[in-house]
Amino acid sequence: MDGFVGRLRELALLDGMLARVARGGRAGRPGRALLMRGRRRVGKSRLVEEFVERAGVPHLFFTASAQPTVTADLALFVSAAAGSALPGADLFAAQSPRTWDAALALLAAALPADRPSVVVLDELPYLIATDPGFEGTLQKVFDRELSRRPVLLICIGSDLAMMEALNDYGRPFHQRATEMVVPPLSPHEVGEMLGLPPAEAFDAYLVSGGLPLILDEWLPGATLHDYLAEAVTDPTSALLVSGERALAAEFPAQSQAGVVLRAIGSGERTFSSIARAAGGMPQASLTRALRLLGDKRIVDVALPLSTRPSRETRYLVSDPYLRFWLSFLGPHLPEIERGRGDLTLARIRSSWTSWRGRAIEPVVRESLRRLPSGHLPPETAVVGGYWTRTNDPEIDLVGADRTPVAKRITFVGSVKWLENGPFDDHDLGRLLMHRAQLPGADERTPLVAVSRSGVAVDGVAVLTPADLLTAWPD
Repeated sequence: MDGFVGRLRELALLDGMLARVARGGRAGRPGRALLMRGRRRVGKSRLVEEFVERAGVPHLFFTASAQPTVTADLALFVSAAAGSALPGADLFAAQSPRTWDAALALLAAALPADRPSVVVLDELPYLIATDPGFEGTLQKVFDRELSRRPVLLICIGSDLAMMEALNDYGRPFHQRATEMVVPPLSPHEVGEMLGLPPAEAFDAYLVSGGLPLILDEWLPGATLHDYLAEAVTDPTSALLVSGERALAAEFPAQSQAGVVLRAIGSGERTFSSIARAAGGMPQASLTRALRLLGDKRIVDVALPLSTRPSRETRYLVSDPYLRFWLSFLGPHLPEIERGRGDLTLARIRSSWTSWRGRAIEPVVRESLRRLPSGHLPPETAVVGGYWTRTNDPEIDLVGADRTPVAKRITFVGSVKWLENGPFDDHDLGRLLMHRAQLPGADERTPLVAVSRSGVAVDGVAVLTPADLLTAWPD
């Protein structure tokens, strides 16, 4: 498989921004800035590397590495700039700037004035963490120097909340930069890359999360179990190391947020059950950890969707790959490293069907939210689920006009994701019973079945894996 796949939309957006730099700007300010964010290991850096290689313009690509001091970061920056393709790179060979103000001013002098160039600051949150004043310094140098030159400044970060906040009102870079989100590859793109039919494409998405590094190791046409047989027994596979590296970058192993995340990843969904799994963590500490995980967009915080308010909050790991890694791989890395990946593989195979049945639900909901109009009943603006404290009932799919408290329920649905188990009379009877228990629904509320193996009854709208893939265009 080629080392770079997909991302046509993102490459086109980057090409467009560079073209605007080349055309110049108002009042002699052709320079532009871009704030790029996306989850760790999603391929942001690789995307930008591919972009600058294709663009063929002078560029500097600097990656911060969480150095303990500003001086250490500056030394790495100067070294990268001196070895870059910028026409004034030699300026850095004889200089040792001691502040970011001086280093960035020197960068401006090294940029070409007669043709466009690209400057990439990767892992920007690391620079801000080491030097809280870096954000203001970058804004000042951009306004005074960089914006006057034909340069595209690309700042990349994996801390989603921090990168989003950089462009907020009151922050130094407010309204100075365009924002760009690099998502994982979609289920549709995963299927296209691997040559898999729709249902198997979703299986591959549940395991890989759409991360290019993992998919690059997956041979086209290989089944899920073929891939896992290779990856789970190889301690160096991207499937194993990506989760470990992502968590190590965000949370030390014994941090409270890391402990809580692992508890949620093990399958705990409620505040009380997470507290128990986290070793009886005090309520205040657990609340802080959950808030941090929510702010970082690592954990989704959900409420039941109906016409009645509810406090029955549930927590779910946002990233499909990380859900799989925390469930099956992370807890068993020691046995894999000592050559017993076969035990981990057997555990996955024995639990796969039941685990997949629950793991597919948030992916189905997101697919339904993205479906073009006409696939779901009119007025459907949100798709969620419904549950009570006792899980009686627990409804997979609820469509409504708004959230968290709906005015109108537009449909009630069920997800059945078995290879050889179509949605049948038993499933319909259970769905009818649950509809009667849902606040805001009645016998006129439409029924929807999302089934991997089709539907064997009448009176319910049917959506198949192929239908869901249409929600994820190229």
